[in-house]
Amino acid sequence: MPWLRDLPLPSDATSAYGSFLADLDARLRDPATDRDDLTRELLAQLLYGRAYGQLLTDAPIAALNLDPRNVTLEAEYYAATDPVKFARVKPLLWLWKNADLTPAGQSATFGIEFRRVLAGHVFKRVGRNFKCWQNVEFSVGYNMDVGDDVVVHRGVLLDDIGGIVLKDGASLSDYVSVYSHSHSVLHMPDVTLKPTVIGKGARITYHATVLAGSVVSDDAMVATGALVRGPVEPHGIAMGVPARVTRLKAREGWGEPVVDSRRDAPPLARKANPDYPDPTPPQTRLPDADREGSAPVPVPAER
Repeated sequence: MPWLRDLPLPSDATSAYGSFLADLDARLRDPATDRDDLTRELLAQLLYGRAYGQLLTDAPIAALNLDPRNVTLEAEYYAATDPVKFARVKPLLWLWKNADLTPAGQSATFGIEFRRVLAGHVFKRVGRNFKCWQNVEFSVGYNMDVGDDVVVHRGVLLDDIGGIVLKDGASLSDYVSVYSHSHSVLHMPDVTLKPTVIGKGARITYHATVLAGSVVSDDAMVATGALVRGPVEPHGIAMGVPARVTRLKAREGWGEPVVDSRRDAPPLARKANPDYPDPTPPQTRLPDADREGSAPVPVPAER
């Protein structure tokens, strides 16, 4: 018995959705399409059921905030954001974010297909059968490298400003956070970009956090609420804060893992702020048990 059911919709809805999504994909592929104009028109229809021009006359503040040219997003304020790349994806991120708040976006059938189309024009790469639920947040979007059959559930935060790789079959459960940048504890503007990799078939479960530069190997699992700040070996089950591998899955016939944190070096880091070009020095703190008279214990400088 399969885990998921097939839930077909009435043929008229299926036909209308298919035509809409095919037209959207074609318009986004057309270099002549103004993505800002397209976004404001679609949001006017999805949110208010009318043309943008009419909404501008009736409710100008509502209309003006549908146009990506009239709003700013957090990533635009950061020096690490590539302004040319972000300008191209910003309208689609604004469309993605706001469409999620509509009945169309809340529909599993239409919403997932809609996001799949947008992902193909936002991400660095996206494989087949990408499944993304509602209210997922990206930093810049264009640094997402996504394989085949990846599932991202609702409320996930993907801080991809330093790069996130989700290998084939990776699954991120509700309210997971994955980061790809860190701040020095001494100087907040001292930012290091560190790509984060989630391996093939790896599962990051509810409310877990994966910090920048971590490598979660193929077929590994991160337990609910865990905090990953380094490598997780293949087939490992990592639990706790900070997360440690406490057991291994019993696997037969899996083959050699492609992403293996025991063998592969962590992705290369780079500094995001030219005012802090040098590597962030190790930070120190005194042990909680004996703050007086003890030598400092080195700890990594992490977010």
